[in-house]
Amino acid sequence: MKSIKLNKKVGADGILHLDIPVEMPDTEIEVTVTIQRVTSQQGWMPGFFEEVIGGWVGEPLTRPEQGEYENREQLF
Repeated sequence: MKSIKLNKKVGADGILHLDIPVEMPDTEIEVTVTIQRVTSQQGWMPGFFEEVIGGWVGEPLTRPEQGEYENREQLF
């Protein structure tokens, strides 16, 4: 079985035209078409915050002292 995923635009007449090369001449095949409206993804994915917030279960994170800034030789 081979899966092909396509994003196509339906014409103003409401007809979807598909040209799919299957490389199996003179062969009877079964085709399944799933139609799903494409929506633009804006913002966070559904369930993002439930998966991420509170996800750390180890020991508390701490930021150690950063020390003194290193003085470097000027390049220009």
